[in-house]
Amino acid sequence: MREITEHWYLLIFAALLAILIAYASGWFLSRSTGIDGTTALFASVPGGAAEMTILGERFGAKVDRVALAQSLRIVLVVLIIPVGITLIGVRGVDIFQPPQMELEYPRLFLFLATASVGGWCLSRLRIPNAWMLGPLFVTVALSMAEAKISALPVPLSNFAQLLIGCSLGSRFEQQFLKMAPRFVSMVTQSVLFSILLSTFSAWSVAIAGEVAVPTMVLATAPGGIAEMCITAEIMQLGVPLITAAHVTRVVVLVTVMGPLFRFSQAIRLRR
Repeated sequence: MREITEHWYLLIFAALLAILIAYASGWFLSRSTGIDGTTALFASVPGGAAEMTILGERFGAKVDRVALAQSLRIVLVVLIIPVGITLIGVRGVDIFQPPQMELEYPRLFLFLATASVGGWCLSRLRIPNAWMLGPLFVTVALSMAEAKISALPVPLSNFAQLLIGCSLGSRFEQQFLKMAPRFVSMVTQSVLFSILLSTFSAWSVAIAGEVAVPTMVLATAPGGIAEMCITAEIMQLGVPLITAAHVTRVVVLVTVMGPLFRFSQAIRLRR
């Protein structure tokens, strides 16, 4: 929360940059592959892979293409950015010590129940990706209040990732995979463009905001929260700021992309 208070303008910039990257990459993908604009846009949004696939499905996007593009984006970002930072010899001194929590099953069940209530409430309000945002908000509130919550068992976390992987993989179709090579090639080019744009923008803003350039590069990288935060922790590069930036970006993208898409569609219909 201190990082959000001190660097709120950087977090807003990272979120706005993500929206710009989404529309620029979506336009390129639509032009180069011939897929519809809706699918191209949600395939290019640098948010969570599962979240964007669900959101794209809500607006009529082809979910197999969105799932493939989002998965490929995460793979490329994880392979390119951490390796690039390592090769140029950058290593920070921001040693991060995560909060130490013990695994206590009574508190764990209460914690999961409370988080589930948060997800249920947002789903009743028809908020996109309610079962991700609801527990996220509840957990942030409990952490800020310094409530004593239980650590999550590693098998439970692994099982959750397993379900996300199954959810993404089940959306692929055999017919599409036969036509995928050109689509994969164009997605790869759009991701490389996104990495270059975010890196250049991060370098410019980091100098103006007096933040370490590698930290800002990871904060604006079009990857997932977990991947970028793990990279930051290993390289000792501003874990709190990078975590705040990616959480803020995902929340903004999940809540804003739907209304923004409807607004752009309305303008297009008027024209």
